[in-house]
Amino acid sequence: MTNRFKEKMQLDPKKSMRPIILIVAVLVIIIGVYSSMYEVNTEETGVVLRFGKFATFSEPGLHFKVPFGIDQVFLVPTGRVLKEEFGFRSAGSGVRPTLSTRGLEEESLTLTGDLNVSDIKWIVQYQIRDPYKYVFKIHDPVGTIRDVSEAMVRRAVGNANVTEVLTTERVSLALKVEETLQETLDNYDIGVQIVTVRFQDVTPPDPVKGAFNEVNESEQQKESLILQARAQFNQEVPRARGEAQRALQEAEGYAVERVNRARGETNRFLSLLTEYKRAPEVTRQRIFIETMEQVLPQLDETYIMDDINGGALPLLPLRKITEGAAR
Repeated sequence: MTNRFKEKMQLDPKKSMRPIILIVAVLVIIIGVYSSMYEVNTEETGVVLRFGKFATFSEPGLHFKVPFGIDQVFLVPTGRVLKEEFGFRSAGSGVRPTLSTRGLEEESLTLTGDLNVSDIKWIVQYQIRDPYKYVFKIHDPVGTIRDVSEAMVRRAVGNANVTEVLTTERVSLALKVEETLQETLDNYDIGVQIVTVRFQDVTPPDPVKGAFNEVNESEQQKESLILQARAQFNQEVPRARGEAQRALQEAEGYAVERVNRARGETNRFLSLLTEYKRAPEVTRQRIFIETMEQVLPQLDETYIMDDINGGALPLLPLRKITEGAAR
């Protein structure tokens, strides 16, 4: 049988190769059809290269390409916000993923401007703005983003003191890092847009954490006392100013009253003087009568001296008698 098969092969080699060629052709067609289709997910953008040169971008959906390696497609997650973590790593998904800091002390420990050490954990969120630049402009875009982010954070923290880093200036420092990081990545032209830089946790190193907490409590007490003093100041000073203003207004009113009264008396005296010059006896008599009208009602008893009789004539206290009868 073997000899007969060999003889048939030698007699008609073309017929013997037809099954093999058919199988190879079918495999080539299957591979070509399979390799000519690709799918782009909803949060991705496809970068298509043809003969190693950029050809076009692919939107989400099912697409066709030239098979056999002529077209190459790179799927880039342009629709997602990507995140890089520094000083910790989150594991798992959900609302509360587990955090691990083991072996990451070199990332988190940072020297401040006053030669203190702070333990900073932060995240950088970014989006891919240009997928072609992200894939082909730089060899390792993720590593570049991490290296530049770490350098920017260390520079910003190195220009501040430990109190500012741990308490009041955390947000402003994160904004500075975000601005400088975006400028540097734009200079590198890797097609990345920084969404946010956020300090997750800023604490002193474990050996000095207790002492720092005491200092922090003292700072909080100081701020509380300052706020209380300001509140009391805002309460007392306006009241004192109001009282002072009222005293000034009363003094001004009293001065105006005294001046007007003095002017009125002066004008009255001048009027009397004018009348006196015209008729001295009549004016003197009128002044005497007006004065008696003011003085006599204030006296309890009145005595009239009579030069003719040579004695004092008492007047009855009619007013007192009348008042007593009324009671």
